[in-house]
Amino acid sequence: TASLIGGAVRAEEIQIWTDIDGMHNNDPRIVKRTFPVRELTFEEAAELAYFGAKILHPSTITPAKMRGVPVRLKNTMEPSAPGTLITENQSTAAEIKAIAAKDNITAIYVHSTRMLNAFGFLKKVFDIFEKHKTPVDMITTSEVSVAVTIDNSERLADITADLSQIADLEEHDRNQSIICIVGNFLADKPGIALKVMEALKEIPIRMISYGASEHNLSILVDTRDKNNALEALNEGLFTFE
Repeated sequence: TASLIGGAVRAEEIQIWTDIDGMHNNDPRIVKRTFPVRELTFEEAAELAYFGAKILHPSTITPAKMRGVPVRLKNTMEPSAPGTLITENQSTAAEIKAIAAKDNITAIYVHSTRMLNAFGFLKKVFDIFEKHKTPVDMITTSEVSVAVTIDNSERLADITADLSQIADLEEHDRNQSIICIVGNFLADKPGIALKVMEALKEIPIRMISYGASEHNLSILVDTRDKNNALEALNEGLFTFE
């Protein structure tokens, strides 16, 4: 509501008051050491909200972004704390800003030799998800295979039945988690993926999505490994004073 009204009147600033000092670099309920992120872009905040940062609803950013109104996340328990400022401007701060995780993910693996050098196969796959009104979170492809993830398995049986008409399916991986690493990942910046993979060298990784956005690197892990992965990323990617 605050974001809708603030955007409509082109407010100087929209403030969201919660019980924590802004958006943290990781989930403080799981990770031992976290710190507030002082600046984020609208795109970075939207990615974190969508992929599990509980402090902010994913829809909150949209009206503010449309009108270019800054959003500040503040702490009701500590009003003097600076919180997190979300704006259009890309700060010059660290490349990797924060991490969020989304649970209850199902991975679906689709194989078809008919996909080889063929056009239209991906359209058929995504037409099925559209038919059953089920959004896809992640996608990776090879020459004859497609792997996708969904966070709503309510229509999974119907989706599976339709996909089986056009391809072969592996057994689904349930109880998966998407971990989203957010920051300023411009294409000419080297070493970002290497830092993430090095931090996760002891964690089995199911899928990786990188390059579709300048702000998001996503990985899929079994939910049993999520907490260890978040802790490993926290220690491997951030510097603590």
